[in-house]
Amino acid sequence: MYPSVPVRRRAVAAGLLLAMLGLPPLASANEPGLVAEPDLTAERDLGGEPDPAAAPEPAAEPDSAAEATAAAEPDPAAEPAAEPAPAPGPDLAAIERIVAAQHKVSLKRLKDWIALPSIAAEDLNAREGAEYMARLARDAGFQHVEIIDTDGKPGVFATLDAGAEKTVGLYFMYDVKQYDPAEWSSPPLESRLVDKPGLGKVLMGRGAVNQKGPQAAFLGALHAIRESGQPLPVNLVLVAEGEEEIGSPHIGQLVHRPEVEEVLRDSVGVFMPYAAQDSDGNVTISLGAKGVIELELVASGEKWGRGPKKDVHSSLKAMVDSPVWHLVKALDTLVSEDGNTITIDGYPKAPPISAEHRVMVAAAAQVRSEAKAKEQLGVEHWIDDLAWRQANERLVSQPTVNIEGLVAGYTGPGGKTVLPGRAVAKMDLRLVPGMKKDDAIAALKAHLEKRGYGDIEVNVSGGYDGTQTSAGAELIQAQRAVLERRGIKPLLWPRNAGSYPGFVFTDAPLSLPAAHFGLGHGGGAHAPDEYFLIESSNPAVQGYDGAVMSYVEYLYELGK
Repeated sequence: MYPSVPVRRRAVAAGLLLAMLGLPPLASANEPGLVAEPDLTAERDLGGEPDPAAAPEPAAEPDSAAEATAAAEPDPAAEPAAEPAPAPGPDLAAIERIVAAQHKVSLKRLKDWIALPSIAAEDLNAREGAEYMARLARDAGFQHVEIIDTDGKPGVFATLDAGAEKTVGLYFMYDVKQYDPAEWSSPPLESRLVDKPGLGKVLMGRGAVNQKGPQAAFLGALHAIRESGQPLPVNLVLVAEGEEEIGSPHIGQLVHRPEVEEVLRDSVGVFMPYAAQDSDGNVTISLGAKGVIELELVASGEKWGRGPKKDVHSSLKAMVDSPVWHLVKALDTLVSEDGNTITIDGYPKAPPISAEHRVMVAAAAQVRSEAKAKEQLGVEHWIDDLAWRQANERLVSQPTVNIEGLVAGYTGPGGKTVLPGRAVAKMDLRLVPGMKKDDAIAALKAHLEKRGYGDIEVNVSGGYDGTQTSAGAELIQAQRAVLERRGIKPLLWPRNAGSYPGFVFTDAPLSLPAAHFGLGHGGGAHAPDEYFLIESSNPAVQGYDGAVMSYVEYLYELGK
C-alpha cells in the first residue's frame, strides 16, 4: 500500500522544514514519502556501544536574534527538497492474468444467474431474484448489502467503501423479459455456448446481454481487482431493481430513500454496465435515453355499455356492437394514416434536435453500416424511405406511439365464430427528453374522451421521463479516455432510442450524470436467441474477458 494523501503531505512538509533549518533530508522509509527510522547499526562496531569520539560537536548557540533568524532562513543556493515520487498506476497486466484465470468461475456465475429468471410481468421469482442479487454483491466485496421492499418488487442497495477519494454509482436490474422457449433455437435458461458465424462463440440465454452478461462481467472485474491485492480506486454505490422490464414503477421508492440519496449525492455519477460494441467493434457512447410509458387500452362491452359483456356467437354482429372494432377505431385516432406521426390532441411536443446532436448523428451514420442494420432488423425500408442519416435523426429525436400487441377473442388454431366482449391493446409510448410522462398520459386520456372513447380504460403499468447527460461530464470523459487509450475512436450518440430509468439520477434532487459503459457485444434483447459474446473471432470485438477488463480500466480512470 502507498501512503495516504495526508501522510504524503506531512512528509513533504517535514522535508521543507529540514531544508529551512539547513539540515539534510532524512532517509526514506520502505514506503515512499515516509520518514525512516535511524540506522543505529551503522554507529556500532562489531556489536559494541557507539564510539563517543564519533559523536558530533554540539552546534554553537547564536549570538543574537538576528543570527537565529538568519540561520532559520533557507539558503537560496541549497537544493529544494524533492517531492516524493507519485504512486505507480495499477498493474493491469497482473489483473488481466487473474481475469483469464477466473474465466470459468466468472462464466459460471453468469450461467447460474441466467438459470434464475425474475420476470416482473409474470410475478416470477422477484424475492428470489433480489436475494440472489444481494448475494452477488456480497461476494464481490460490498460490505453493506440491503434488500429494500417497495410497493412492487424488492430492490437491492449496497455500498463498497474502498477508502477512496471518489465514489461511483451503479445501476443494475435483476429482472428479464418474458420468453417463449418454442421460439428459441437453444433453451433460454441453459446458457449454452453456441458458434455464431462472423462473431465467435456466444452464450445464448434470456438476460444474456440485457443485462446479466454485462453486469456479471462488471462483478468479475471487482473479483479480479480484489484477487490482485490492489486497492479498488473508487467507492461504489449499487442500486438494483426488479421492475425495469415493466417500466420501473417503483424505482423512486428505492433511489429516493434518504440513506440511498445521501451516498449517491457525493458520487461523480451513475453508470450501467453495457455491451457497447457492434459486430464490427465500433463503440457508441450514448448521452441519454428516451423516456417510456407502458400501458394497456381496454375496450369492453361492460364499460362501454354497448356490445356483449362476454363472448357471443359472431352471427349476432348484425345487431350487436363490437368492442374490438371500438378499440380499433380509437387506436386509429392516435396516429396519422401511415401510423408514423402522433395525432393525439394536446400531446406534448418534442424539442427539436440540437445542432450538436445533429452533428453526432451525421458522424455516426458515416461509420455505421446501413445494409448491416437492415439485415439485422429484417427490414427493407425506413419510414418515408428516408436516407440513412435522416432515419437516424428521426430515431433519436421523435416520440413514438407503438402497439406491442392486440388481444381479443379466439387466437388458437383454426377459426372460432365469436363476437368478443373485450379487447386489449398493449402499448408503449417513447418520449424525448423534455417531454413529461404525466403530460402525455393526461393528453391521451383527454383525447379519448373528446373523440367519444372515454369508456376505454387507460391502465398505466409503468414509465418515466427521458434522461440526458452532457458530453463534458467526468463520467463520459473517462469513457473516452479508456477507449482512446485502446485505439478506439468512440461515436458520440445523443441518446438511446430505448429507455432506462436514468431520470431518477439525472433529475432533481440528485441531478447527477448517468450513462452506460462497457466493451463486448451482444444481441437479441427482448427477442428469441438473445446472446452475449464470450469468445470473439474478431480482434476488434471484445469477448467476455475483454469486457471484464474494460470495467477494470474504467474504474481506475474514474479514480484519477
